[in-house]
Amino acid sequence: MRVLLAVLATFLLHAAWAADRPAAPQKPSVRGEVLEVKDVDVYTYLRLKTKDGEIWAAVGKAPVQKGADVTIENATVMSNFESKALKRKFDKIVFGTLAVRVAGPADLGAVHQSAPKAAAAPDEKVAKAPGADARTVAELFGKKSAMKDKPAAVRGKVVKVTQNVMGKNWVHLRDGTGAAADGTNDLLVTTKETAEVGAIVVAKGVVRTDVNLGGGYHYALLLEDAKLQK
Repeated sequence: MRVLLAVLATFLLHAAWAADRPAAPQKPSVRGEVLEVKDVDVYTYLRLKTKDGEIWAAVGKAPVQKGADVTIENATVMSNFESKALKRKFDKIVFGTLAVRVAGPADLGAVHQSAPKAAAAPDEKVAKAPGADARTVAELFGKKSAMKDKPAAVRGKVVKVTQNVMGKNWVHLRDGTGAAADGTNDLLVTTKETAEVGAIVVAKGVVRTDVNLGGGYHYALLLEDAKLQK
């Protein structure tokens, strides 16, 4: 009986001690505005403006642009780090993982809104892409049901880019086909790659239809996970 009571007392003591222990601290994160970007083979180096001042960070290579608001998760600070690829030494640098932004109403609104255009300026006519999967913007909208979940290649002019929403870049393409009145002149493309407004590119991806992102944002058609070629 004495042994049993002693074991019970020890168990209760350990249970009380465990209950009083503080929770394990979360790994820190660093958030800031990107002031400078330097890409090397496998890393992207970012000079960030944070609430505590400027700091350099390194993440796995990613399409980050100047002016973006980013968060570095699982941040580990290293002192006197020398980058052979950049041929420079950092007094202090943060290594971590680039967080994927969760789209909010403002982000989805920016993606959903069509690119503005001058009232009298028609969309530029762009030659159709080569190959069996080539389609014009109007053809994709006209054959939406038949093209669902099938590959397509579209050549068009980049008229708008919204970056880093839900881990993707959202690109609007126009090729001079379709009608502005019903939006069939504007193709939304999601991609991990970057594009500049005004560039002519060929987007190769998979056609998705009736895409619902939540929050009231619905897309009749888009080209998903596209590769961009000039």
